[in-house]
Amino acid sequence: MADGFDPYKILQVDSEAEDEVIKAAYRRLARKYHPDLAETPDAAARMASINAAWEMIGDPASRAAYDRVKAADRVTAANPPAPSTTAPPAADRPATPPTPPPEVVSRDWTPGRSTQGSTYDESMRTAEGHGAAGPPPGRPSGTVLTFGRYAGWSLGEVARHDIEYIEWLDRAPIGRNYRSEVDGILRSSGRRRSAEGDESDRRGLYRRR
Repeated sequence: MADGFDPYKILQVDSEAEDEVIKAAYRRLARKYHPDLAETPDAAARMASINAAWEMIGDPASRAAYDRVKAADRVTAANPPAPSTTAPPAADRPATPPTPPPEVVSRDWTPGRSTQGSTYDESMRTAEGHGAAGPPPGRPSGTVLTFGRYAGWSLGEVARHDIEYIEWLDRAPIGRNYRSEVDGILRSSGRRRSAEGDESDRRGLYRRR
């Protein structure tokens, strides 16, 4: 599965949702996007993503394994290895990782209604010590943060340096006051777009909130 594939986003549920909620969400989306029932041209691709997400978190054991891997990835991201002082030969350098697909949101989605979990990453709490990003790089744009590893940085500077932090800020309670600005950043960077033709479920139980 490509980097950036989030089964919770695909099934439009919170990462802390009960198993029954995930099952109900899968059934609703399967009825909506099954190629035999849906008329939209991307129904087959959407259904493939929905099935892949269900395989990853539909079963409690599979879900627990996925959550453990994601937790380990967060720890690794917060504690990156020291960079090598010797650059590898050009032939051995890894290719640039592919850009993850944009988050697809309902057309009636508004900032502050992310379905992502709200777990607070302790490494982002203060700008001092472990995880500190240092002084801002320059060319400020947007609101300046007063907390976390990017304290003193503007949202535009953070987005150019660490777009994943902007995505985290979108779903974290502490980022509530910045969500309109963050939403614009995610859309302009290609990390979020509105679903096409999403009319049949504009007021459904599992829509983004």
